[in-house]
Amino acid sequence: MPNSTTHIVDYGLGNIMSVYQGLEAVGSRPLLTAQPEEVLRAERLILPGVGAFGVAMKSLQEQGLSSAIQEAAHAGVPILGICLGMQLLFDTSSEFGATTGLGLISGGVSPLVTTPKPGGLRTTHVGWRSLRLHLDADPKIAKGVDPLDSYYFVHSFAATPARPEDLWGSVTYGEHSIAALVGSGNVWGSQFHPEKSGAAGLTFLGTFVNG
Repeated sequence: MPNSTTHIVDYGLGNIMSVYQGLEAVGSRPLLTAQPEEVLRAERLILPGVGAFGVAMKSLQEQGLSSAIQEAAHAGVPILGICLGMQLLFDTSSEFGATTGLGLISGGVSPLVTTPKPGGLRTTHVGWRSLRLHLDADPKIAKGVDPLDSYYFVHSFAATPARPEDLWGSVTYGEHSIAALVGSGNVWGSQFHPEKSGAAGLTFLGTFVNG
């Protein structure tokens, strides 16, 4: 039987059903919500996301979800942002012009590759990568991430934490070191998709859900 509930913030962007099924697989009862009052009552929250930063923030703000997520974070509710959801945790993004994010982790989001060259790196990072865990990572992370495993990424923008201690794990893409895991207290972010990363991803998701 599921031993906990996890609310998935449904604001119109993201792999909702994949995350839903992933939570079921690790023993948590998933609940979809687009209601600020439910966000504030949540035991824990997942903020998924695929698409553009500005569109996502506009949707969150129009539904009253951005302030609810911020209030829940400040109240100590565990929050996991996935892919775009991770980027939304930061202060700003330069995608299609400067946009203010949720401000739960200090730092900004910028393009991975600013000047593509023939035969060079693609502007979108797609594929499986192993993670390098950093010393500042939450100790729980060590139980949920194996450096020998690989995790699935698909993104063209990357976050840069302002505080080194908020960078918990990274991967390499060409000459770039990309923030793959970030966190500040009860707020976690994964640039990879745990719900699409097989058994390794489910182990990580289970660590967030069950501690």
